[in-house]
Amino acid sequence: MRIALPCLILLTACAPGEGIRNPFTGVTGAFTAPDQQRGAVELAVKSEFPAINAQIDAGGGPALTAAFDAAGVPSEDRPARIIQLQNDRGLYEANPAALTSALLIWGGGQMS
Repeated sequence: MRIALPCLILLTACAPGEGIRNPFTGVTGAFTAPDQQRGAVELAVKSEFPAINAQIDAGGGPALTAAFDAAGVPSEDRPARIIQLQNDRGLYEANPAALTSALLIWGGGQMS
């Protein structure tokens, strides 16, 4: 019985279909970002990935700013996002796709 609830939650969250399902409310949302914006962010991140990693550690720089710009991350949110990137370093330092996704979400990708 102890394992039944976690298994049920995981199965609900992983149910087939489009979008992201909240296992507690059942609400399904799909992350949407225009293909052109996603491509621009991927290009900004992947073409300057080593520099972006160094600039995350340094607290900012032109390559990281360009990636934030491409994703549409508001200027006032960027200092907090840099701290978040520094704290979650292990998630992003070897995974440009994860960094791209985070930037798109922070930049206003909408859940619909």
